[in-house]
Amino acid sequence: MASADLFRPAGPGRLRLQVKLTPKAAANRLQEVTPDLVLKVSVTAVPENGKANAALIALLAKFWKLPKSAFAIESGATDRRKVLLIEGDANELAARLEQEGIGIS
Repeated sequence: MASADLFRPAGPGRLRLQVKLTPKAAANRLQEVTPDLVLKVSVTAVPENGKANAALIALLAKFWKLPKSAFAIESGATDRRKVLLIEGDANELAARLEQEGIGIS
């Protein structure tokens, strides 16, 4: 299952999360956590003008019940592999993933 190890500390109250984003998918969803601790996410938005990135942040914000302002793309804004900064608690975020059955594959 997913664990708090998925989230790396990035300062007080901030975490880093590695994401592999698949744009132009059939549905918006969190898919799985890979063995190298990357969260795979798919969104229906196209990867132009930041639409897929905005859809990613909106999906994660809704899933974790956090404001969109709690998320920022630290690196990979134009790449499928991204590093996000999140304001939150690693244990709470990991628990929500586990509750939804999204674990390490």
